[in-house]
Amino acid sequence: QVQLVESGGGLVQAGGSLRLSCAASGRTFSRGTMGWFRQAPGNEREFVAAIRWSTGALFYADSVKGRFTISMDNARNTVYLQMNSLKPEDTAVYYCAAADTVLQIRISARYDYWGQGTQVTVSS
Repeated sequence: QVQLVESGGGLVQAGGSLRLSCAASGRTFSRGTMGWFRQAPGNEREFVAAIRWSTGALFYADSVKGRFTISMDNARNTVYLQMNSLKPEDTAVYYCAAADTVLQIRISARYDYWGQGTQVTVSS
C-alpha cells in the first residue's frame, strides 16, 4: 500500500520560510514523478512544483519560481519543498502527489497517489 505523508506546514509571517517534506512508503518512484500542489479555500487545486526522479528535471509554477525549491532524497524516498519569501497568497493546504508516468506534469488528475495535505498559513 502506497502512502505519502507530508509534514512541515505551519504558521509563518510574510517573508519567512518553511520546508515541507513528503515521505513515500510502500514503493519507490525512482522512474516516476513527484509533485506538490496546493489548494486555498474556494480555489481549485493548483500545481506548485514537480521533480522527475530519473532525470532530476524540475518544474515550477510561475507564481513560485525563484522562491520555492523542490528537491529529493533518493535514500529516504522523500521529496522536499523549500519555501522562501512566503507571501499571504501562498496560504493553502499543500499536497504531495506521485505517479509512475506523468506527461502533463501540471495537471493534478494525472497523479495516482496523494498525501493527506499539510496547512501552510502566511500572515501579513
